[in-house]
This record gives sequence, structure tokens and C-alpha cells, in this order.
Amino acid sequence: MNSSMFLYYFDLGLRSLRRNIVLTALLIVAIGVGVGTSMTTLTVFRAMSGDPIPEKSRQLFTPQIDSRGPLVPPAPTADHLQTSMTYTDAMALMKARSARRQTAMYGTLLSVHPADPKQKPFQALAHAVYADFFPMFDVPFKYGAPWTVADDDDRAATVVLTQVMNDRVFGGRNSVGKTLRLGADTYTVAGVLDEWRFIPVVYDLDRTSFAGRDEIFLPFTRAIDKQMGVVGSVSCMQDLQTGFAPLLRSECLWLGFWVELHGDADVRQYRAYLNNYAADQQHAGRFHWPPHTQLRDVREWLNYRHVVPGEIDILMLVSFGFLLVCLLNAMGLLLAKVMGRAGDIGVRRALGASRGAIFSQCLVETGVIGLAGGLLGLVLTAIGLFAARALLPKEFVALTHLDVIDVVIALLLALGSTVMAGLYPTWRAANVQLTWQLKAQ
Repeated sequence: MNSSMFLYYFDLGLRSLRRNIVLTALLIVAIGVGVGTSMTTLTVFRAMSGDPIPEKSRQLFTPQIDSRGPLVPPAPTADHLQTSMTYTDAMALMKARSARRQTAMYGTLLSVHPADPKQKPFQALAHAVYADFFPMFDVPFKYGAPWTVADDDDRAATVVLTQVMNDRVFGGRNSVGKTLRLGADTYTVAGVLDEWRFIPVVYDLDRTSFAGRDEIFLPFTRAIDKQMGVVGSVSCMQDLQTGFAPLLRSECLWLGFWVELHGDADVRQYRAYLNNYAADQQHAGRFHWPPHTQLRDVREWLNYRHVVPGEIDILMLVSFGFLLVCLLNAMGLLLAKVMGRAGDIGVRRALGASRGAIFSQCLVETGVIGLAGGLLGLVLTAIGLFAARALLPKEFVALTHLDVIDVVIALLLALGSTVMAGLYPTWRAANVQLTWQLKAQ
């Protein structure tokens, strides 16, 4: 079918749709409602299950080491591995430096005392990390740069601020080199982050995944030296003595750990290192069970931790089931529309129109309906997402919007599903019994 024939069929299709406005409107609404419902759910699902760092998600890994064994209640994971790490294990992995980059980390809470006397002190979420954290996760900087490895070794009083924190404390100005009082100590600002939407927060799923963003980053060694409290999950099998030092000596699980590995050879080597480390702990008498370790990249970790709630999967099935119901209704309406035009089709056949021509015209007409339904579906999707934002965490709202990919998916879904639903009515139209319709005429 060349372009001139397509335009001719397109014009015929528009004329046919105008003959029965009510039936055409019902078709468009049925398709639009189905597409809008399914696209609203699909957009939320894509946002929640999105890869926060797709360019490096196959290079960033989090190791797991079974430090409790089979004699205690198993961890609530498929392979009964713990999702965080003890201080003993984290420091052993940092000291070995078997990865290109690596960082232990944990969340804490800091009291911020702005230099401006008009501003009252307030508390802010902070994350204690090593300098490798920033290049590992491609953290963008607006001013300055991360602190150095030497600062990690020296337990330096230095921090990196997010753009939001810098705007709040320093009015958005370049604050590199300026000082900021955190708690009882004064810290020097090494850098200020640029806008950074890292959602889900894959490096700290125990504390938060979509909300509660960190506002300050500081050296892990400094946080340990100052015995900064933990904000997040701390899992202990026994009561601890009061104070921070017993936590460091305990078998409590509270630290995150990430490494950067390039290529399959690096991954195999690091897996071997983890198994050898666990075997060494067994031989030393600390572990009384066979080595049990795992190494997962970003996407595997998100799936392993079930970041997307199971309710979303059910809602996806329900919404696409509703789309199927809408398409079945549309198929019935299309069939009624075609049968109502059987006489016209019979006359066209008698005048020399081939079955292929009739089929092409009806298919183009169906496509026009699908396109109109897709446009209506986009409007309903936008309304659905607006309503969904009221139920979602604040940090997650930024992800629930229609982008170019969503628009393309919606239009293709509407066109494809409508054409599929219209295949049978179109086939019936192309196979109208010519003699019967001419007798009826």
C-alpha cells in the first residue's frame, strides 16, 4: 500500500467514523480508559523498578558474608544471607583492597549549627563513606570535589554537602573551603553536589529506598572516631553493653559495603576472595559453618531486596486485565460497526474493490480509532499520575511523570492493541457475502 492509497483509506476512515459519532466515541473511550489505566500503573512500575545508575550497574557489587550460620533464625531472604555486614568483616575487606574501589558505609544524624545567627540549629541525615564512594556512584559535583584517600586515613574533619543543604546553610554560594559546625566539631566543606536523583537509593535500602535523602557526606573513619550513632538497621543476636565501642567488637550487622569491579575476571577474583575470607574465619574458629557468600550487582540487589512492592505486580496484572476487557468491548463495537456497514461494503465489492482493499481501509480506520484512544489514554494517564503522587513519598514524586518513552509506549500500545482487536471485525468486513448484500440492497 503506497502513500497515496494510505491517505485515501485514511480519508475514507475519517468519513466512516463521522457517520456514527456515538459509536466512534464509545470506541475511543473504551480504548482510552484501558490504555490510561494500564499506562498509569506501568509508569509507576517503571519508575520504582528503574536502575539508578544504568551506565555502571554491572560494575557495582555488594558482597554478602554469612556471619551467623544455620544455628540462628535464618535471615528473611531467599538464600538466608544477611543484607548488612559486621564492622569486623567490613574492615577486613577494606584492608584487603581486593577491588578497584570500595567503601563501607552507614547512616547517621548530625546536628547542624549554621554560621548565620538568624538560622536555628537543625538535624540532618548524613552518610559516612570512604572517598571511593563518589567516583563509584558517579556523584556529580557543582563545586569542589570529594575528599581524598589521605583524608580517610587521617580521619579528617571534612564534609561534602548536597545542593539542598548548601542552599539552606550557605545560600547556594560556593562554600568550598568554608567551615560548618556539626555537633561539637567544625568541618571544612570539600565539595557541593550538583542535582543528583539517585532513586532508589540502592546503597542504603535498609534505611530508605525512595525517601529520606542524605544531606551530608563525611569520612567513614571520622564518624567511627567520633562514635556517631547509627540511623538505620542494627541487628544483634545479644544485648550489647552501652557505648559505641562494644558495637565495633560485636557480631551485630549494621554496615553497608560496595565494591567496583570491571569485567568477569575481576568478579571471579573477588568471589574467590570472599570465599577464601569466609574459609579463613571458619579455620580461625569464628565461623562454625561452611563458607557462604554472595556478590550481587545493582540490578540483582534491587531484585533480591524486592524494592518494588508485590502489590505493584498485582496491580499491573489487574490494570492490563482491565485493558483486555476494554479491548474485548472495543472488538464487539467494531464488529457491530462493520456489520452495520455490510451493505456499503457489498456495493464497493460489486464496483470492483478487492478484499485486500476493504481489509486495508478497515484496518486504517481501526488505527485511527486506536490513535485517538491513545491520545485520550495519555490524558487519563497524566490525571492518574497526578492522583498517584498524593500517595507516594516526596522524593519519589519526581520520577512519576510522562516522558518521551512513556508517550511512545502509550501510543504504540493503543495502536497495536486496537489493531489486534480489530483484526477479526476487519476480516469479517473483507469477507462480506457479496450476493447476499446486493439482494438486500
